[in-house]
Amino acid sequence: MTSLDSPPQAVPEDAGAAGKQIPPAAVARLTIYLRALNSLLAEGIERVSSESLAEASGVSSSTLRKDLSHVGSYGTRGVGYEVQYLSRHIAAALGLTHDWKVAIVGAGNLGKALARYGGFESRGFDVVAIFDADQMVVGNEVGWLRVSDVADLEAVLERTGANMVVLALPAAVAQSVCDRVVQAGVHSILSFAPVMLQVPEGVNLRKVDMATELQILAYHAQRGQTPGQPE
Repeated sequence: MTSLDSPPQAVPEDAGAAGKQIPPAAVARLTIYLRALNSLLAEGIERVSSESLAEASGVSSSTLRKDLSHVGSYGTRGVGYEVQYLSRHIAAALGLTHDWKVAIVGAGNLGKALARYGGFESRGFDVVAIFDADQMVVGNEVGWLRVSDVADLEAVLERTGANMVVLALPAAVAQSVCDRVVQAGVHSILSFAPVMLQVPEGVNLRKVDMATELQILAYHAQRGQTPGQPE
């Protein structure tokens, strides 16, 4: 499994590089390149140089070229990269050409915000369900979704075909709900719960801890304000 202290999980390359994996750090950067490429597509730009794409992504040209070598060499010297073609191949390497259906457990402020976020669909993720245990919330509409009772979690996950789950839950109930999600056959979980969850081998768990990230940011900000302290 992957957790708060783990790097992004390595992604298997396509059939042309059978058995090999993309290094975790490169996986993280590929998502940035894809976002930059999609912005170029929206602007109607058909080709981009490695220098321009690297600058837009905040990396060096050499790092960009090395990362892209993991998905195949699609650049032409003196011409650059075909934006749509490269975008498609990066998306395939990241698994974004699959049908990803996301269920959100927790219809509080965070869960509602996530359910209403329009950026998921444009990146290949379809939010298909949202759950809560509060009977005053169950049945309410969040965007185009109706809040389901978490008691019906397994049945709704099966009916909607959800293959990813986001946990936007208090720490006290996160583990028990996580266990139910795994038992229901969903093995890709993103947790916002302020607790370390335990999952079986083969389950991919990513944890987002905003308080920890703010603490790290505060550390760097403090060092930057203290004379003589290197970053």
